[in-house]
Amino acid sequence: MGSARDRLVGSEVPRVFTPPLRELTPETSAGFAAIEFSEEVLGVDLLPWQRWLLIHALELMPDGSFRFRTVVLLVARQNGKSTLAQILSLFFLYVRASRLVIGTAQNLDIAEEVWAGAVELAEGVPDTAEMISRVVHTNGKKSLELETGERYKVQAASRRGGRGLSGDLVLLDELREHQNWDAWGAVTKTTMARAMAQIWALSNAGDAASIVLRYLRKMAHKVLGDPDGINSDGLGVVELVEAKPDDVEDVPADDSLGIFEWSAPPGISVHDRSGWAMANPSLGYTITERAIASAASTDPEWVFRTEVLCQWNDGTTEGPFPSGSWEAGVDPSSVIPAAEPVTFCVDAEHDRSRTFIAAAGRRADGGVHGEVVAARYGLGWVVDWFRARATPEQPIRVVVQGRGAPASSLIEDLEALEHVELVRWEGSALGAGCGQFYDAVQAHIWEPDPELDETEADRPVRFWHLPQPVLDLQAGTAVSKPAGDSWFWDRKNSPYGAATVMAITGAVWDVLRPVEEPAASAYEDEELMIV
Repeated sequence: MGSARDRLVGSEVPRVFTPPLRELTPETSAGFAAIEFSEEVLGVDLLPWQRWLLIHALELMPDGSFRFRTVVLLVARQNGKSTLAQILSLFFLYVRASRLVIGTAQNLDIAEEVWAGAVELAEGVPDTAEMISRVVHTNGKKSLELETGERYKVQAASRRGGRGLSGDLVLLDELREHQNWDAWGAVTKTTMARAMAQIWALSNAGDAASIVLRYLRKMAHKVLGDPDGINSDGLGVVELVEAKPDDVEDVPADDSLGIFEWSAPPGISVHDRSGWAMANPSLGYTITERAIASAASTDPEWVFRTEVLCQWNDGTTEGPFPSGSWEAGVDPSSVIPAAEPVTFCVDAEHDRSRTFIAAAGRRADGGVHGEVVAARYGLGWVVDWFRARATPEQPIRVVVQGRGAPASSLIEDLEALEHVELVRWEGSALGAGCGQFYDAVQAHIWEPDPELDETEADRPVRFWHLPQPVLDLQAGTAVSKPAGDSWFWDRKNSPYGAATVMAITGAVWDVLRPVEEPAASAYEDEELMIV
């Protein structure tokens, strides 16, 4: 990677990758043929990292099929992903005679730009140009078609994209922007009946909203021994539908998923140039040290880490809470002692599509612990969930927002349950609860005001939580709406919902509010006792 006196050169080999099953040669990898096609036919000299990747990602099984059905490529911005995708698509069309290549991205313009670059390459070489039957430039229907029937189509990343087609190569660019499984489910299943097919997911690092990419990365890292510790996230007792019947054995590791990740290791300084080289394999070729140094000096830290170091952001640094406060409250070992009372709170998304149950209670250090303990579709399961758990020995206290809230329809049924005490959360208590919760989160970064002579004792109670993606995503993106002189979480207008945050807030509100002592009757006062 170079010394202090030499130019810094990006790493040819990714920091994290799925190792090959055997020695890679022209007989065991189609990558050698792809490199030859690029350089000898198209006249495109690939960078060292691109050659390395093609050789490893196009590894072949003994029967000639690809070892990897799914390839995840993670690399920092502007390192040449698009060029690689263009070479790959033309290689599949011209050399492997693939019947259909599908290019897609969450933003259709990105997929069309990659497609346009491939068309320009093909039209610029006489040998490949003469094989072109037609090029369709109609918006939304762009395609490159060869005389022999092979096609390269661009599809929108949607629940309908690719349905009805059979693809041999699927390119999903900027997979970090896929915030649900709709597009993935539609376009990747075009390869199910194609024995020689591949799916390529190309992106830089994502954030908490990158649902698809985060999942694929976690699965691939798990097989590799979890090098960055991303599978040890202490999800607690979250129940997301029924995972699998008891009689189903553990699913074996998927050997057809390959990851190739150029990224800086966790914890490295943004000014550590070795990290620059790990995440930017094109450094010293198409990217200069000066350009990266300038970005390191001017970008907000997490912009630089995500875009230049290809490091993942939990999506909470620019959310509704002060920067860093939500992360500061993460404690994988946080618990509520057995002797402490626990409050539950039920809340549902504005369209009643998903319902969450949160729990909160005091920690041994006086702070408040909160977590999501159950999450399923609809509301029909909630009453039975509490019925199965409430006993005379362990009565349950449940907070539910009233007055038209999505979960308010559960109030009467919950009130009717034995050993369940229902607490209605409404009116001015909503604003008070949201304000208390906000203070408990930001208490982690509280600094006393020297002019007010504040001390540690004046600090609001701290809120602690487990690292739960289902909660972290909404806590990092939820928005609020005013209600008189206060505010509360806006389920409908929060980009990823706010029901988990609302449920946690309600539980914490009940834990923090003062114990209401029954008012003494004047007739029971000894001095006013009636004889």
